[in-house]
Amino acid sequence: MTTNDLSAKELTNGDFTEASKPFLLFEEWLEDAKGKEINDPNALALSTVDPDGMPNVRMVLLKGFDERGFVFYTNFESAKGRELLATPKAAMCFHWKSLRRQVRIRGIITVVENDEADEYYQSRPRGSRIGAWASKQSRSLESRFALEKEVARYTAKFAIGEIPRPEHWSGFRLEPLQIEFWHDRPFRLHDRIVFSRANVTDDWSKDRLYP
Repeated sequence: MTTNDLSAKELTNGDFTEASKPFLLFEEWLEDAKGKEINDPNALALSTVDPDGMPNVRMVLLKGFDERGFVFYTNFESAKGRELLATPKAAMCFHWKSLRRQVRIRGIITVVENDEADEYYQSRPRGSRIGAWASKQSRSLESRFALEKEVARYTAKFAIGEIPRPEHWSGFRLEPLQIEFWHDRPFRLHDRIVFSRANVTDDWSKDRLYP
């Protein structure tokens, strides 16, 4: 029996010997996605709240996760950066169409430690590190040439040696309070299993939902 079959069987039959821990089940599903999804199996829709209370959603890439939460990186002066710093709550949605699976996550946002952000930043391609300096993310851009000019300026500035991480560029961690696993089933009678907790230090409770 493959990992894919095992997870689906657990969801269907309610045998949660491994799936009782949502991070383990998420890890299984993400590994399955890496073998099936052609592009960016770690892509997710991230929803935030703007200053007017309106929801705002965009695609970002998951760059790490463990039992502390789900990590992504951005410019803190971007729209999502400003929104998350002002209202540190968010929702994520992973959808793997080839696997007919979806994971929805809601929780509290915290900023990653500087050492963690530094380590990830230095692992990025040099061009991406230059881009973090050159791009005033989410703000008006007069022309493509203006962006290319900034890239050239910072390329020259950091021509030799390491490129330091900008103070305005770091990572957020979503510490989940709810994780829902959705698995496609015939006749729209899908499996939906939700894990919930009131606080990030609490144990998880598990519930099955009507499709």
